[in-house]
Amino acid sequence: MFDALIIGGGVAGMSCALILGSAKNKPFVSNKKIGIIAHQKTSSLQEALFNNAYGIAPGTLGANLLSESTKHLQESYPHVEQIDSEKVLAVKGDYPHFLVITNKNSYSAKNIILAIGYSNTFAIDGLMHFVETHKKALPEKQRIQLRNIDHKVSEGIYVAGTLAGWRSQLTIAAGSGAAVATDILTLWNNGISSQSHDKI
Repeated sequence: MFDALIIGGGVAGMSCALILGSAKNKPFVSNKKIGIIAHQKTSSLQEALFNNAYGIAPGTLGANLLSESTKHLQESYPHVEQIDSEKVLAVKGDYPHFLVITNKNSYSAKNIILAIGYSNTFAIDGLMHFVETHKKALPEKQRIQLRNIDHKVSEGIYVAGTLAGWRSQLTIAAGSGAAVATDILTLWNNGISSQSHDKI
């Protein structure tokens, strides 16, 4: 049983995983099981080039960021389980007992975070009733988002990045994923506002 299972290995999903992973020494996180289904094939980063993203060297390729982020997560926070080469097909159940079904396996989770982009090809059974037209994308693009209030779709279901209704910008997606992570940390800390910072 995962306490938090992130679906999507792009900017928002990896940002969320890194923040949750970094909080491992907090007493209310030490016993939590965290995972990420790091499917990256359809990430918009695959063809991206970055010259205007804060903290990222100009000329950085999005494909390189994807591979570097999974390596970063593995090396810095190996307790976060990375599930590769699986695509989520369905989510069943209710909080705190979700069943996430992929093309290869199924996983139990108390909380799930969806961070898989805003393409209208979204087809996760059990979540389709949350789909609505993306409010900030051009209508002709036919993008979608999941209905949410401040990243929360329903009890135990969170959404991050463009699928949460944000514009397609790396720094926005990263911040959205980090915001969800701090909401999860706050949940685990009995509602007391929480973040995870490293210090010199």
